[in-house]
Amino acid sequence: MSKTKRIIIAGGGRIGLRTAQELADRGYEIVLIEKEEARSEEVADEYVAMVLQGDATAPSILEQADLERADAIAALTDEPGSNLAICMTAKQIAPNIRTLARTGTGTEDEYDEIADATILPQKLSAGTAADILSGDEVRTIIGTHHDLEILEIKLAEDAPVASSALEEISLPKGSLIISGQNRTRIARADTTLEPGEYYIVGVEPDVLDEVLKLFRG
Repeated sequence: MSKTKRIIIAGGGRIGLRTAQELADRGYEIVLIEKEEARSEEVADEYVAMVLQGDATAPSILEQADLERADAIAALTDEPGSNLAICMTAKQIAPNIRTLARTGTGTEDEYDEIADATILPQKLSAGTAADILSGDEVRTIIGTHHDLEILEIKLAEDAPVASSALEEISLPKGSLIISGQNRTRIARADTTLEPGEYYIVGVEPDVLDEVLKLFRG
């Protein structure tokens, strides 16, 4: 049995909490670090993660979160400088950990050698952050707060629809393949779904799991 992924989130604001909820729903073990005592108590009341109250830039707090056992850490505070420091400290303690940092506009280049992935506030959503942290071959373009999800999905080698033309596939009602391979053109009836390629797919929430099974096996 594969072990449950453990992900640490620094910052218990709106995005931090929603990202924790999204990842918990996917079955991940979550540790959330929040600096403010009152907010950490509010987050703890949501029962979606183990909550530590403290400053995530401090090595002692990251060690309390058992960083070396974690697969990834997201620095999602509203202070870009703190996020940079969190990622730097995390890499010093656990060099192989995957890091995601919330940045400020114009500061992205400062994170290139520190964080594995960065995200700007205007592009930051719980779904997008969760996708990056989980390492899944699915990226949310429009998230679950809409009635329709737009996803970028990499087609698995052994997926049920691999190497099939769209005209041969029965997609569930409420789903639509929008692009051809690697998103270079609109999908047509004769478009063949090639393993290893990326596709843009529109999905209503009720059929999301069914569509993911078709693309990922």
